[in-house]
Amino acid sequence: MAWRITKVAKKIPNLKNPILITGLPGIGNVGKVAVDFLTEELKAKKAYDLFSYTFPHSVFVNEKNLVSLPQISIYYKHFNDKRNDLLFLAGDVQPTDEVASYEFSETLLDIFEKSKGKEIITLGGIGLSTVPKKPKVYCTGNSKEIIKKYKKDTSMNDKLYGVVGPIIGTSGLLLGLSEKRKINAVSFLAETFGHPLYLGIKGSKELVSILNKKLNLKINVKKLEKEAEDAESEMMRITQGLSDVTKKSKLKKIKDQFDLSYIG
Repeated sequence: MAWRITKVAKKIPNLKNPILITGLPGIGNVGKVAVDFLTEELKAKKAYDLFSYTFPHSVFVNEKNLVSLPQISIYYKHFNDKRNDLLFLAGDVQPTDEVASYEFSETLLDIFEKSKGKEIITLGGIGLSTVPKKPKVYCTGNSKEIIKKYKKDTSMNDKLYGVVGPIIGTSGLLLGLSEKRKINAVSFLAETFGHPLYLGIKGSKELVSILNKKLNLKINVKKLEKEAEDAESEMMRITQGLSDVTKKSKLKKIKDQFDLSYIG
């Protein structure tokens, strides 16, 4: 068994030219935060759960102090107007090895094609050594046409060459594999602090703002602003503490090495 797909919704409506938006854990979790916020604000409904033994070998402790296995889900949002319907990929984890990442991406594309999907937008982060005051957003894709479409009337920068290395994981693979199926795909990458404990809500807010404008989502992005301020204050307090501990540890290690070499 590579991937177990469980249909959760009793009935999924025929979606109008759906656009898939993906946001799984990654640098600063900017994509995950953005997609989680969108699914909640748009009241998107869960369509499928996806499970695999290639997930990390761990469980999460939830708010009820019980454990739950890692999970990835697909949600849908049906609009009663002319807007494109949406599919969202959200979850706790993403595949960690190369083969599983390819298999997962192909499985996701199979589901997307059956839904008669038209475009894919993947969300991710670019890790910096410091916290950006105003995160920049870059975009790339598998065709010039889709990059031009989403870059127009935004502040996104499409000059990524030399700025970032390879786009790792689902955010990158979906761009390349969808090209083989003649599906247009684009990626929005927001700057964020590259610390593993930092939650890049500021970067997520920039992503949500762009999606709100380009897809006419009609949501209140300001709800993320207060969360961004609170999260940044808390995370900077934590990371500063960790930084101090790290510095002390390094100093101790240098001192120990010096003492040992002197004795020897």
